[in-house]
Amino acid sequence: MMRIVVNPQNRRYKEIVTAPEKIVWQDRPSQGSRSFLQPIAVAIVCAVFIGLILIMGIMDLRRLDKTLVGILENRAMGIVGVVQRLAQENLNNLVQASQQKEDRPFVPVAAEAFSPQKLLINALVQLGKEVDNHWKKDRLSEDYLRKFADEKGLLMIAVMNRKGQCVFQSRSLPPKLVPENPSTKITLELFNQLGRANKIGFIALRRQDGSGTIVIALDPAGLRFWGTKVSVEKALQELGGGQGQGMSYFMIKDTHEKILASAGKLPEKWTPAEMHVSEILSGARSVESRKVMYLEKPILDIAIPVYLNGQVVGVARMGLERESTEKILEENGKNILIFMGLTMLIAFLSLWMLYMNQNRHLAGIISMERKLEKAERLSALGQLAAGVAHEIRNPLNAISMASQRLKRDFIPADESKTKDFQVITGVIRDEIRRLNGIIEEFLTFSRSRRLDLREYPVTEVLQKIVNLLGEEVHEKGITLETHWMDPSPVIPMDMDKLQQALLNFIKNAIESISGTGKVILTVKQEKKGWINIRIVDTGCGMTSEEIEQIFNPEYTTKEKGLGLGLPLSHEIIRGHGGEIRVTSQKDVGTTFEILLPAEKKGNRN
Repeated sequence: MMRIVVNPQNRRYKEIVTAPEKIVWQDRPSQGSRSFLQPIAVAIVCAVFIGLILIMGIMDLRRLDKTLVGILENRAMGIVGVVQRLAQENLNNLVQASQQKEDRPFVPVAAEAFSPQKLLINALVQLGKEVDNHWKKDRLSEDYLRKFADEKGLLMIAVMNRKGQCVFQSRSLPPKLVPENPSTKITLELFNQLGRANKIGFIALRRQDGSGTIVIALDPAGLRFWGTKVSVEKALQELGGGQGQGMSYFMIKDTHEKILASAGKLPEKWTPAEMHVSEILSGARSVESRKVMYLEKPILDIAIPVYLNGQVVGVARMGLERESTEKILEENGKNILIFMGLTMLIAFLSLWMLYMNQNRHLAGIISMERKLEKAERLSALGQLAAGVAHEIRNPLNAISMASQRLKRDFIPADESKTKDFQVITGVIRDEIRRLNGIIEEFLTFSRSRRLDLREYPVTEVLQKIVNLLGEEVHEKGITLETHWMDPSPVIPMDMDKLQQALLNFIKNAIESISGTGKVILTVKQEKKGWINIRIVDTGCGMTSEEIEQIFNPEYTTKEKGLGLGLPLSHEIIRGHGGEIRVTSQKDVGTTFEILLPAEKKGNRN
């Protein structure tokens, strides 16, 4: 079974589904047949709008990323600034301690001044111990010492035996530069020579068993390198090795790529092209950074020039962890995506509402055009009906009178031709009657909307129809059942027009039954202010294609007549402000429900 609701006033139909096999008919103007906004134009607008949102979102993320990188760079510059200040203090103390001269009055030196000096001595002692270990293992050679001296920035390193004879040396030096009696006191002598221009300082380390002595010579460049190195190392120690700063590693290299100080696990190798080190050393860049993955963690590798005594002495490289900044970026990325999603949703909804609104207005225009066409067609049909009535009725009357006289006065004398004569005259009479019926249908259809509404009982109208069709349904073997309300509802109606409409519905139900069957008429209160007249038959039913056409004046399945019965009924119900519901299933039956207002609402033409 399937059910549809027809509202003749606005031609909109409510669909009521009661079973999967229902057939639904609706008379709506097709939407989407044309539109103000073509789909391609809507797609282009959406694409441009979404593209702008994406670009803005990407720009915001990049701007935030740049800001966060700037914060990390500023933090790194602050750390390097602290290291520079501490290293400068250590270097100043070291120079102050080394500039004490024997011929000058003794000036007390603060204890802090001897700390970097002690570090320098310890560093040189460690170099001597490293050479001594190779000496003990018989791995010493002049090539080794030469390479060792170049790597460590030493002028010369020599190994002497118990007798003070040079066994190995990295380079040859004038004899007068070699101390005659090396001892631990040579350390103080070395520091007395630090401030003397173009002088070479020596430090001699004697084995505990007195089996030999290691002599290390430093020129001014070497002294500057080792003084800077121990000053920077002590500064890094005072800073705590960069611990607790979110630092993965910290390293300072001088201008000759030699490491001055380091902390943390350093990367095994840096590619020179990764950073513009030459520009940093020249002072053209104050900071440079890059994002890398180090030990499976995101870090920001930063290069910053290091200044001592107002000059660039090296480059600081440090890796600051980016986990917190990545979380901020990720969170902001999510927020931007959510904002973009909501914005795109709003954009799509706005465009969709605009599109649907325009199409709805367009559909209304199309519907009005169709209604205007239909009104013009009906008007032309009414004019045609009036013309047909005027032009054809008189000739038809003359033909009818002539055929009657012909049948009465001109019967053939030959009895064998009498039968054929009667058939021919009968055909003429029937065709004249059929033409008169066609004219009446035209005239009735053209006058269907001109209603004269008056209060009248509904059941009395139906009872007249039952009395009129009683003999016909009895002859066909059809049962006509009635179920009236008591008392009968009284509604405003044009009694003749409504009777004609209901008669068409009932006759249509009777004609749909072949053989025996049943037609049930029911009147009940549907809802407040509405009366429901139901006509149920057990006829052949209708297909979906037939249901879609039943109220079309241009459609008919009858061999005789114009098929204007249901369209005429539709127009009459529409004029009364009512609705029509159609429920049908093929080979089962059809139900027509006519809802009429119980109060007068005006003639809805």
